[in-house]
Amino acid sequence: MKTLLLVRHAKSSWENAELTDFDRPLNERGLRDAPFMAKLTKEKGIAPDLIISSPAIRAITTARLFAKELKYSLRSIQTNEIIYTTGPKEILNMLSIVDDSKNCVMLFGHNPDMTAIANYLSDEDIENLPTAAVLCIDFYIESWSALSDETGKVRFYEYPKKYLKKN
Repeated sequence: MKTLLLVRHAKSSWENAELTDFDRPLNERGLRDAPFMAKLTKEKGIAPDLIISSPAIRAITTARLFAKELKYSLRSIQTNEIIYTTGPKEILNMLSIVDDSKNCVMLFGHNPDMTAIANYLSDEDIENLPTAAVLCIDFYIESWSALSDETGKVRFYEYPKKYLKKN
């Protein structure tokens, strides 16, 4: 069995209009929500074998906050431009070549790609994966190369607004 966790980056700041999209940091709500969601993920017994993140500041910061809570080495986080610069098809191609010794993979990225991948791979119909959302999908496959349309079963779907008041 393989498990994929799709995590949309936490809420980012639009305060500095001079920053590029790539360089936008998390805002106060994002810095609150990411650790909370990481703790919730840990409480569900998740221990990733591999974390892959978009290199965009808001995504890699979210990944690092999760890694800290999940006791995953910050140095072991992989970044991949594909998650930031391409689309769902290329991200799925990237996932299909993950080493099969890795049974639990967390992917930190952006919408609309994360929602598109969630709907493609799972048995759920998700309108929009909100910021800091965590969608855990189980696949009864032996190899990541076997990922395909609706082959996954959602184990859990969590997002901050289920638990926390909006700032």
